[in-house]
Order: sequence, then structure tokens, then C-alpha cells
Amino acid sequence: MALFSLLVAILAERLKLLPRSLQFDCLMDRYHKQFWDADSLASEFGVVMALLLPALVVFVVSQLLQGMLFDLLSLAFWVLVSMICFSHQHLREVFKQYVQAACRGDVQACYRYAGQLDCSECIDVVDEQDLGQKVGQTVAWINYRYYGAVALFLIFFGPAGAVLYCTVRFFSDFKAKQCIDMPLVNDLLALLDWLPSRVFSFGYVLSGQFNSGLRMWTAYGLRLKCDAKTIVTQTAVAAESLPEAGNAPISVQSTLALLALSKRNFILLLTLVSVLTIFGFVS
Repeated sequence: MALFSLLVAILAERLKLLPRSLQFDCLMDRYHKQFWDADSLASEFGVVMALLLPALVVFVVSQLLQGMLFDLLSLAFWVLVSMICFSHQHLREVFKQYVQAACRGDVQACYRYAGQLDCSECIDVVDEQDLGQKVGQTVAWINYRYYGAVALFLIFFGPAGAVLYCTVRFFSDFKAKQCIDMPLVNDLLALLDWLPSRVFSFGYVLSGQFNSGLRMWTAYGLRLKCDAKTIVTQTAVAAESLPEAGNAPISVQSTLALLALSKRNFILLLTLVSVLTIFGFVS
């Protein structure tokens, strides 16, 4: 189920088959507004309930559907949850606008769109080439956070695991955007990211320049308290030779190189899932 669900979800995301109103962040935004106010999210109990409730609902539904109609309903549910978790058209549109702004030479627009890609960090660069590398690192981070990590949780913990990770990620971003105090969210996200970030960033090592990538992965990945973003972005930069010159605008040359590395890494992940499925390690 995991492999089939991943393939269908990726296809649906590329073809933009899922309406924005049914994509994960939009659903979570309605969930947050409907059930949780600022006071409830200020307490640890309220935060825990807000984070766990969607995953618990998905887990219960998946258990109820097991074995019904030769597991066809269960497979359909896996596919639906995967499509919802993997669809992030807003990020794709922002990245497309960034590339278009770079191609027409609108540097100010490039800075504005680059800042919209990752709400957790302000873009601090000195020139267009540095901007391209920073956005390339952001692309590698987004590829992990919105696709790689979700895929790993789906493979090993099913739809409920994927929903749990996406829910914690949503509230972490919400906390950063609104500048509010929400206990436990960032600590839980760091815990959920600890192993998947190291597994996924090692894929950058295998998909790019092995020696330099491995040195960087060893330097950061073997540290117990190193944060996930540092591991992913630094390993990606070390594993890919960034171009000095080319036909593309300066502000996207490094970005496109790291985007190509991210695509190779995700293809490697799908290949490994296929092999594990064939040998029966993944259902």
C-alpha cells in the first residue's frame, strides 16, 4: 500500500488534481479555527490534544476499514490521506514565481518570494549568487520537510504517522508566523525529525558527490543535538557541486542544481521503497 499510495500521491501533486481546499494546510487551517483558540493552545494539554486528534481519527478510520472489500477501502484511504499530505501547490507557485522573477531580472521580487518559501528563517544574503545558494538550501529543506519526511512516516507508520508529522509541522509553522507561545510543538517536531532527517540527508550523499557529502553528513549527522535543518541543508550543499556560471540567471543557478539533487534523492527513496516492497519489508 505504501508504494502505490506514494506513486499516486506524487502523480496527483504534479498534475494538481487535488483542489486547494482539500490540501493539508487548508484543512488544518479550518481545523484550527474551528476547534482551537489562543487560550487552548497556550496550555500543554490543549497543544497535545490539537496535535494528536487528527492522527487518532485517521488511525481509527484505517483500523475500521481493514479487511473490508478485500482491503480496497483501506487502500483507497491510504491513497486519499497520501494525496492530502503531499499536495502543497502554494509552495510550488511561490517557487515558480521566484524563478520567473529571476529570469526577468527582478531582484526585489526574488527576495520577496524567497522569504515566502520558509517562514522559520529570514533570508540574509549579500548578493544574487548567495541568494541562489540560500534558496537552493531552502528547496532541499522543503523537499525533506514536505515530501521526504512525510514519505518516511507513511512508509513506517502508515497514514496516521504521516498525518501526525504534518500536523506538528503545521502548528510549528503557525507558531512561527503568528509569533505566539505554544508549548511542546518545536520540541516534538525536533524529536520527530531526528532520525528521518539523518536518513533522508544520507540520500543526498548517495545521490551526489559521495566523499564531500559523507564528510559533511558525518560532521553533523552523528551529533546528538544537531537540528534537522542544518543536517539536511549542509549535507545537500556539500553533496552537489554548485555551478560558477551558466545560461540561467545567477540567482537561480545554485537553486536549480540543488533542486536537481533533491529530485534524484526522492527518486532514490522511491527505488528503495520498491525494493523493500518486493522483499516484503514494506506492506
